[in-house]
Amino acid sequence: MSEPGIHRTRHAVHIAAPPDLVYQLVADTSGWPHTFSPTVHVRRLDGDDHAELLQIWAFAGDEVRTWTSRRQLDPQARRVRFRQEVTSPPVTALGGEWRIDGDGDGGTEVVFHHDFFVRDDDPAQVAWVNVAIERNTTAELDALRVAAELGAAREELVLSFTDAVSVRGSARDAYDFIYRADTWEQRLPHVARLAFTEDTAGIQTIDMDTRAADGTVHTTRSVRICLPDDIVYKQTTVPPIMSAHIGRWEFREDDGVVRVSSQHTVVLRPEKLTELLGPEATVAQAREAVRAALGANSRATLTLAKEAVEATHV
Repeated sequence: MSEPGIHRTRHAVHIAAPPDLVYQLVADTSGWPHTFSPTVHVRRLDGDDHAELLQIWAFAGDEVRTWTSRRQLDPQARRVRFRQEVTSPPVTALGGEWRIDGDGDGGTEVVFHHDFFVRDDDPAQVAWVNVAIERNTTAELDALRVAAELGAAREELVLSFTDAVSVRGSARDAYDFIYRADTWEQRLPHVARLAFTEDTAGIQTIDMDTRAADGTVHTTRSVRICLPDDIVYKQTTVPPIMSAHIGRWEFREDDGVVRVSSQHTVVLRPEKLTELLGPEATVAQAREAVRAALGANSRATLTLAKEAVEATHV
């Protein structure tokens, strides 16, 4: 019998890929933000590859929520058990398990279990949590299937790079320039339009039209998590050539000089390459084009941040 007040869900998917590959995608949370659409950011607070404590920021409905989870990983059995230690209301307890098994024909069966409690077992809140789990789990399992079935080809579709500048000044001033995205429409020439909200301290939403060097304008929507020393973000509306785009602004100060870096990770959509870049377009050409466009905007922002900070430290 189930414990009174406990609610359980079960979701499953078949994946035409080896179970060890599928397990690795589940176990390695560093790839979650650019693999799973609900996940914005994951930070390991403690642990190793067998037991770890994570802080996770992810969408629950239309809101970004954060919680901490402890995970137990068993690579031999291909099991990952998790239990939230700090929950997000109305949930008072939540846990579950990933079960990843071979199907006997080289493929994988994934079963994803959740169990949860809600404050006062309120039916409306139970329904809200069920909807959030259904939406997120369905999206995660579909994304897991797509990523795993790409196999080795996915490595070429994932592009990561960094641009950086050295700034004479304080890390706090450099951080503030990037944090105050609400001023970018006035400060950054490549920003044609920007709408900014921060209803929860440290969690920002940005709708932005960005003008490229060729004059084209791209509309993006991002959510940003402003950590004490870094700012991480995920685009929830991306240009059509991408299926995912995440990034991080880092600020590292040493003896009055700050290294400010802009990191990007992008996942390309192979089915869009010839449509957007021409019939002979290759993945390598798409990587170069995306690197050039994103890098140009990053370097422009970094240069203006450097000028603004150093102007106050003359």
